Amino acid sequence: MGPYETLRVEPAAGTSPEDGLRCLVLDRPEVMNAMNTQMFVELRAALHALAYDDSLRVLIVTGAGDRAFSAGGDLKQRHGMTDHQWRRQHQLAEEVLLAVKDFPVPVIAAVEGHAHGGGCELALMCDWIVASRSAQFSLPEVRRGIMPGGGGIQNLVRAAGHRRAKQLLLTARRFSAEEAALWGIVTTLAEPGDALAAALLEAREVALAAPLAAHYAKVAATRGGEVDFHTGYTLDIAAYNVLVSSLDRQEGVRAFNEKRRPRWSGT
Repeated sequence: MGPYETLRVEPAAGTSPEDGLRCLVLDRPEVMNAMNTQMFVELRAALHALAYDDSLRVLIVTGAGDRAFSAGGDLKQRHGMTDHQWRRQHQLAEEVLLAVKDFPVPVIAAVEGHAHGGGCELALMCDWIVASRSAQFSLPEVRRGIMPGGGGIQNLVRAAGHRRAKQLLLTARRFSAEEAALWGIVTTLAEPGDALAAALLEAREVALAAPLAAHYAKVAATRGGEVDFHTGYTLDIAAYNVLVSSLDRQEGVRAFNEKRRPRWSGT
């Protein structure tokens, strides 16, 4: 897949392609993995290709180097952009971020170092965040005359609650990974340098699930969390009944009774 100039797509360390555990690595470490137009174009292409990879079980999003997950949008490139150019670039960013949120398999963010602005928003779009204890987050956009436009406001409100989200948005202050974990933003804390390894351990656990079951459970949790209980529960049961008719449901029960690991077919 690729080649790309600003990112890498590769099997997670210690895994083979057939394991289905891939890393999507933001690869501009010299600028703290800041996201320019080329990166957004390449992310859109990579995510589209990965979404149609039937062997993919879990995607881990991370940044190259140990300084940053991503410092956000590349403001040096944006300096001097016309309003039209800015909006066109942001439309690319919106497509990329929604592609992460709606990705068909689980997506885990592995965060080392800095995750600010759009970088923080990208992490928030993932299904959950594994972060180094030394990681730092912020949404500083109001101090640049704009506001978070990559889903950060909606995701932060849903993760941390209205009051905490408004405090973080309006003060634009940095907060630590430990604070983020306390507030429900970060799910797992790792020692410095170990965020990717910790995310991979969790990805291996996810990969034990039947592929269809993991997909539908993610959809039901994501969409069901946006609606009232009974509507969400209706979605749960609709997906549940699809799985009842799957070959993997039969295999899962058979493997349990035969005391062996299931051999999933994805059907």
